Amino acid sequence: MIELKDVSYGYGGSDLLSGVSLSLQPGSFHFLTGPSGSGKTTFLRLCYLDLMATAGRVELFGQPARKMTRDDIAHARRRIGVVHQDCQFLDHLPVSQNVALPLEVAGRPENPADLEELLAWVGLAERADALPPELSGGERQRAALARAVIMSPDVVLADEPTGNVDWEMSLRLLSLLVELNRMGKAILIATHDLNLIRAAKKQVSARVLRIRDRQLQLAGADL
Repeated sequence: MIELKDVSYGYGGSDLLSGVSLSLQPGSFHFLTGPSGSGKTTFLRLCYLDLMATAGRVELFGQPARKMTRDDIAHARRRIGVVHQDCQFLDHLPVSQNVALPLEVAGRPENPADLEELLAWVGLAERADALPPELSGGERQRAALARAVIMSPDVVLADEPTGNVDWEMSLRLLSLLVELNRMGKAILIATHDLNLIRAAKKQVSARVLRIRDRQLQLAGADL
């Protein structure tokens, strides 16, 4: 579904990532690790064409990125749910409307029953009318996940989704992502939390990748 082949990305004459290759297929589960500043967020942005590779080839759902029009890219992104590290919401709108925004942008009708079911799935049914500033860190992360999957994407990319929550909430978010994976979604999580990776590997077959020296490597069994 998403293919990166010998991809590099850089600016100012130097590469941040070099010769990176990865294939995200239906039902796959990947973790992406590496120190702060190593390029994890950049890698995710390359996956949904928020950044364009400076070398190599990126394909989304069989289409080469360099041949895609703006409309092509917008259509492909509807099949990719992204949970950003710093969740941004419209503070004057309640949680329910923030979660439903991707439907509005795409011009799709909102089904109140489906939205209610989704909010219940992430444990926010009773917070549907709350404003974003009233949410806890864990509630914000769950709202971000709900917003990312409301379009029923084929791929979910999550950038440090548990970075600002406690361990109990981390496990809860992980269980939701594992459930999505069991539904056939491809999952890619960028994280520095090795305990989260260990917990996931007890539930799902996950490949662990590490960015080191601008390269993407398969992490060893020490994780």
